[in-house]
Amino acid sequence: MAEGTPGPVIPENYARALGGDDPLEVLVATPDDLRRLLRGLTEKQLAKRPAEGKWSIKEIVAHLADGEAVLGFRYRFAAAHDRPAIPGYDQDAFVEKLGVENAKTADILDDFAMLRAANVGLLDRLPDEAWARVGVHAERGEESILHMVAMYAGHDRWHLSQVETLRVGLFPAGKAKKGAKAKKAAEVEKAPKAEKAPKAEKAAKAMKVPKAGKAAEAKKAPEAEKAAPARKGAAAKSGTKAPKKAAPKKAAPKKR
Repeated sequence: MAEGTPGPVIPENYARALGGDDPLEVLVATPDDLRRLLRGLTEKQLAKRPAEGKWSIKEIVAHLADGEAVLGFRYRFAAAHDRPAIPGYDQDAFVEKLGVENAKTADILDDFAMLRAANVGLLDRLPDEAWARVGVHAERGEESILHMVAMYAGHDRWHLSQVETLRVGLFPAGKAKKGAKAKKAAEVEKAPKAEKAPKAEKAAKAMKVPKAGKAAEAKKAPEAEKAAPARKGAAAKSGTKAPKKAAPKKAAPKKR
């Protein structure tokens, strides 16, 4: 992205959660951040819902895994096809009907980490100009790969905060199981960490999401200079601008 060009506009709750952090670094870190939040909780605790109709921690983990599978499809179609149609999906139906109750949280988290690592690897090997390519979302219209990366980094942070709130509210200090049960629950920590490749770091510098209230200065990576005209044009076409000052927290959108 050309220097001084605002980053992609993403939902205010996600922009607030992301702040000025590097979206790619957030995507890479999320699986391990999630493991730390789940440490010491039993499967029964992870499956406990805070209220009727609200997701348990386990269901939030399943939602992140579902979203990552869908996101991988969107990246690939946008990168390889010309303005492909991108359907939305019913996140509640995915959580309800894909057998979450028949899997262990540790296994679902491993799936999420694996999918995330595969998608970060794809982002690393894409040519710079591909970041400006768009898909046409059924509800939100044109979304570039750059936009998707920023939005899902904020989405990660939003749900990490939700998991932390549930853990503290439902299982305050001293209430989490210790000893053998905690050791068994800690199996969620075993999956390997997704590694960030050098090229992904360069691309991340070219796509800083603006802090709420003002546009962040976009950092100019050496390789990103070549793709700047394409990205600047894509940003102009989609009418990107810096997010407005964050409003109070709202529930995450029902469809992705």
